[in-house]
Amino acid sequence: MAAPETNRRTAGRRTAHAAAAPPQQGRPERILVTDLDGTLLGGDRADRRRLHAALARHPEVTVVFATGRGLSSVREALRDPLVPRPRWIIADVGASVIDGTDQTPVAGLQRRLRSGWPGAERVRAALRRFPALVYQHGVVQDGRCSFHLRPEELTGELTDAVGALGCTWLYSAERYFDVLPTGASKGKALAALAAEQCWPMESVLVAGDSLNDLSLYGLGAHGVIVGNAEPALLAAVPEGPAVHRPDRPGAAGILAALQDLGWVERDYPLVVGYHRPPVHLTSGGWSPPASPNGILPTLRSLFAANPQAVWATAAVLGPHARPARLEGHGTGLPLSFVPLSPAEWAAYFHRACKETLWPVLMSQPQRLRFDPATWAGYREVNARFADHIAARAAPGATVWLHDYNLWLVPGLLRPLRPDLRIGLFHHTPFPAPEIFAALPTAAEVRASLSRLDWAGFHTETFAGHFRGALAGAPGTPRVGVHPLGIDREAVAAAARASARTAARTAARTAARDRARARVRARTRRPGGGTAGGPLVLSVERLDYAKAPVQKVEAVAALLARRPELRGRLRFRLVCPPPEPGITSYDATRRALERRIAEVNGAWGRNGWQPVEYLPQSLPFTEVVDHYLDADVFWVTSLQDGMNLAAKEFIAAHRAVGRSGVLVLSRHAGAATQLGSAALLTDPHSPEDLADTLHRALALGPEERRLRLARLADLLGDHHPADWAAEITAAIRGDDLPADPPADLPAGRQEDADALAVGAR
Repeated sequence: MAAPETNRRTAGRRTAHAAAAPPQQGRPERILVTDLDGTLLGGDRADRRRLHAALARHPEVTVVFATGRGLSSVREALRDPLVPRPRWIIADVGASVIDGTDQTPVAGLQRRLRSGWPGAERVRAALRRFPALVYQHGVVQDGRCSFHLRPEELTGELTDAVGALGCTWLYSAERYFDVLPTGASKGKALAALAAEQCWPMESVLVAGDSLNDLSLYGLGAHGVIVGNAEPALLAAVPEGPAVHRPDRPGAAGILAALQDLGWVERDYPLVVGYHRPPVHLTSGGWSPPASPNGILPTLRSLFAANPQAVWATAAVLGPHARPARLEGHGTGLPLSFVPLSPAEWAAYFHRACKETLWPVLMSQPQRLRFDPATWAGYREVNARFADHIAARAAPGATVWLHDYNLWLVPGLLRPLRPDLRIGLFHHTPFPAPEIFAALPTAAEVRASLSRLDWAGFHTETFAGHFRGALAGAPGTPRVGVHPLGIDREAVAAAARASARTAARTAARTAARDRARARVRARTRRPGGGTAGGPLVLSVERLDYAKAPVQKVEAVAALLARRPELRGRLRFRLVCPPPEPGITSYDATRRALERRIAEVNGAWGRNGWQPVEYLPQSLPFTEVVDHYLDADVFWVTSLQDGMNLAAKEFIAAHRAVGRSGVLVLSRHAGAATQLGSAALLTDPHSPEDLADTLHRALALGPEERRLRLARLADLLGDHHPADWAAEITAAIRGDDLPADPPADLPAGRQEDADALAVGAR
């Protein structure tokens, strides 16, 4: 038999089901005894890949081959990386038993099975008088003789001749006639091996597809007859709960039985791929994210509503960390981790994502740094995600990928699992085609993205950029525009709680010392803020794309031009640092801290400083406190996919009857939705930044109130859980016609097929 093709990308990376791998601690040993041709090797490569991956994840499942092949033919089959490595091999239709670790015979057991065997030459000589028997030349046989035989030639005279030799026989698939020692069959070999290894039969699952597997089913073990099985086997094995009869052929049928028994986890009709988990693994354990909004909480709500889904995500494990630690995240969510080393994560995320891709996404290609080695790391992590998803997705499943971090997954996943519906939502901006083209690997990324069924964006502008970047690609995904909202009620509840706490604090302070009550109490002017002067707030992670240095420059310019603001105006910048190891923002941090010190040094007096810098992550309740303190919320992103903090600010103020002003960058995705009521600013213009901020500070109470009311109306109540449901429906193509149009011109049926799978 010809060796199956080797998948060049996975052959060297996959973890084989090691022949001598010990069972995982705390998990009982299970034994899978499977025929090869038509059974383990049956079905398509996608099904075989799913079974291989499931067995690799469960080393407590010991694999035993029970095959009609000889050892040399088994070795040939093992060249295929999708064939799991067996611990034991029952070969030659049960006449041989081989240790899979070193591929040597189990001598004592094999002698017992072959007791009385007269030898192949004597068998062939005795049966030469039956011309209908055609010996299987070219098939290495040991301890048996195998022939081809038509069903009508299977006569009593022939079987009597076999019995006279002191042998037994098997006939299968209306073609194969095997002469064996009387003590040999797959079932007898398994029974002997199980006794020697002390396997209870309730821990064994046997799998087959033809009559030469029949002897495996009479031992009291669990059984599976795969969907493509010989009808005679189905008829010969009694019906009963111990024998599974799945519709799926070959490897897919075996996997279905393993799942029904609970020996491996089920696959999923929905797989979400996002590189960030909903909790962070630290030396002290798992910690949750701070905000109730954004993609992480949104996905939480998705899984709460859809228990038949799994989240494929990365876990960075140090050199001494054990994968078992991943099971203690306590989220109640179906997380499926792709383990990465710190070095792999650094090459993938810190370098390739943040130094190569992020500058292009932010339309600043002059910042791009490309290193072929780190791009190879990015490609490798994407390949692991593709393999991971392929192994967990049910047939025809929906796969929802997230953001540029997994740009290469569609191209890697599609050949592995052509049955899947694959979609990607782009939370970040998508750059204009000419900027995308500046990426050294633009062709590779374009080829991968063209394999999507669907791509989603926050704005039509970003969707248009995507279409332009893929112009001329072999396939064009369907495109949707779905702006993400916030959990407005969660924000409102936090705001009301903050306001109640502030009121109680103010009352206690006033009672204790009325002379100092105004120092900490939130006594507000009609527009909001503190009585001591207007507060301008920004809440954003440290990133040059957020234009933090430009904001400090604008504050300095405003103080220079507006003397009445000196000693009063405060700009509070809540700016959490990036995760350790990302060096691409170091220059921004240094420039920001230097400029803050210069501006505070130049204008500060009598305990007042114009810039309050909080370089730390805060609990969401404290972020809401800052929202309610602010007169103006200032968003100056040079590029931004959406900006949910702006939406949270609106919801918080509306919930407690306050009317802060939103100054919003024209380049933020939120500007498309909120721009008619916010004050729009251009962060690329220093003059516009200062002028728009001054205008916000000068607005009268009535205009502030009207603008906030309008912003709240524009915000709407579109819950993130509803948004997620819409996305998964769009990826599935629920709105697509079931069949292609009937009146297509000749030669266009291929195009119709493409339309039917959502491409095009």
